Amino acid sequence: MKKKQSGFTLIEIAIVLVIIGILLGGVLKGQEMVENAKIKNLRNDFDGITAALFSYQDRYGALPGDDARATTRGWTDAVLGAPAGNVGNGSLNANNAFLAGGNESQVMWQHMRYSGLISGDPAGLVNNAGGRANPTNAYGGLLGMARVQGNWGIGLSGNIVCASNVPGKGAAALDASFDDGASNTGTVRALAAGATPIDDEPTGLVPAAGYLEDGTVYTVCKQL
Repeated sequence: MKKKQSGFTLIEIAIVLVIIGILLGGVLKGQEMVENAKIKNLRNDFDGITAALFSYQDRYGALPGDDARATTRGWTDAVLGAPAGNVGNGSLNANNAFLAGGNESQVMWQHMRYSGLISGDPAGLVNNAGGRANPTNAYGGLLGMARVQGNWGIGLSGNIVCASNVPGKGAAALDASFDDGASNTGTVRALAAGATPIDDEPTGLVPAAGYLEDGTVYTVCKQL
């Protein structure tokens, strides 16, 4: 007697494929929601930092990091890293946006934390750590501010706020939400990161030609 072979019917296979499709669709949709949330958080970071800077100026009449009177407010370790002789001149004294040591573009984070305008414990005497650490962004990179000087700042001018380690899709969306969506024109520009994408500075005057979604990450900067 010939043994009857068992197997899946076409209907059963179709049901399995539908289920797999639903699961894959849910995963992809979930990934897209996560990505959209990161983009929204990054935009909020840019808006929040800008608002905190102007609020500090309104409250104290000085730029955070460049505030010559910060020592009079009981912020015992807030200005020890700010270079003497350049404090209080109305502009940040360095073009480094990330890990700037004792420069004003680093000490500004401590000033804004002491004033309660951004979150985090302000205390600490170590540069690039504790109260003097750059905030991190949703993509695991850093947030930073700096003043464009000379051959630096990818064609922008004045004070800029930057985010490092931003993938192409997020960078393009952030640019489009503030500006023209192009990496090399307007008030938002980007530089493709090199060997150290977490803290790559927007060096030079020539920004990236475009945003690629091939794994390239960018430092994105917005002119204030």
